[in-house]
Amino acid sequence: MAYPSPLSQPHPGSGALIPPAPASPPVPPLPRRPRGSGAALIWVGAVLVLVLLVLVAYFLQFLGPGASVVGVLLAAVPFVGVWLAVRLVDRWEPEPRGLVLFALAWGAIAAIGIALGVDLVLAVVLGGTGEELSAVVQAPIVEEAAKGLGVFLIFVAARRAFDGPVDGVVYGALVGAGFAFTENVQYFAVSLLEGGVGDVTMTFFLRAVLSPFAHVMFTSLTGFAIGLAARRSLGAGGALRYGFVGLLGAIGLHALWNGSAVFADFFSLYFLLQVPLFVLFILGIVLLRREEARLTRARLGEYAHAGWFTTQEVDMLATGPGRRAAMTWARGLRGDRRALMRTFIADATALAAARQRALSGRDAQAAEAERSLLERTATARAGLFAP
Repeated sequence: MAYPSPLSQPHPGSGALIPPAPASPPVPPLPRRPRGSGAALIWVGAVLVLVLLVLVAYFLQFLGPGASVVGVLLAAVPFVGVWLAVRLVDRWEPEPRGLVLFALAWGAIAAIGIALGVDLVLAVVLGGTGEELSAVVQAPIVEEAAKGLGVFLIFVAARRAFDGPVDGVVYGALVGAGFAFTENVQYFAVSLLEGGVGDVTMTFFLRAVLSPFAHVMFTSLTGFAIGLAARRSLGAGGALRYGFVGLLGAIGLHALWNGSAVFADFFSLYFLLQVPLFVLFILGIVLLRREEARLTRARLGEYAHAGWFTTQEVDMLATGPGRRAAMTWARGLRGDRRALMRTFIADATALAAARQRALSGRDAQAAEAERSLLERTATARAGLFAP
């Protein structure tokens, strides 16, 4: 099926019939919120723990405990900034915490392990690929493929938590952030050992100040492409095809970034090319967020028509200023009901997403999620207006 644009919201399926709002909505406590699937990722997580132990032993053996600790502390600085930025993008409809942790762990552990493993194999079989070839060809291909695999696994194992391009960008960014953290630990530790404070200071400037979002941006392209497959209700095969196209873009950007440091004047290309690309990346995220807000308004409008929300509540739930005003209002209620308001906003947004999944026909359990979330939002709403 062809769609007018990558941001379109197709709905070839049909949602559950929305029942009329009850005259007396339920009261707290809140019913349990439905959770997406993802049990297979638990087994992958167990393997990640084992790989983590191997990586820790590797760093301690080859870098030493002192340099490793310094590397971790320095790598934490850009990671915190990237983490806050990604969570800001994810604030509209936050992804499940378990999947957030999995994405970070995949990037920081599995993708790094795959990259190091390939390095080891090539060193044994070919005697290495040379510094230039490794930086411009091997690293972009191996690292982006390893990171992209993590995003694809989330799509396959937790499909109900992967609604579209914004989710793909978030998961890709988290994987990239995790990868950058562990890679920075290694770079900072090696710089300290080989060049002392002066060398590690320059490395910190280049990696933590000038390019903290490089890996985030690269892998977000793969995530965005897989998110488009999710928006079009495609299965694993379709997501793999879309993801491969995004992966090519990620590899190209990664190779361009590394090549600017190896073959050209890094600082000239940084300001002439990399900065504009990053600005375009930010603008793309803004457009995706606006489309996400439009979807929330459209789907909740259907519930407002059935009497579950007022028009003013839909406006509040579907705009950033409306949500901030709602939090201010809830703070002035007896007992400070901001926590309940946050629950109301989160569940209403999840309700809109669940209905979109039902309309798209890609989630057979979406109707059940709709009913549960509808009950939760009604309960939270009653709690907010309780005397």
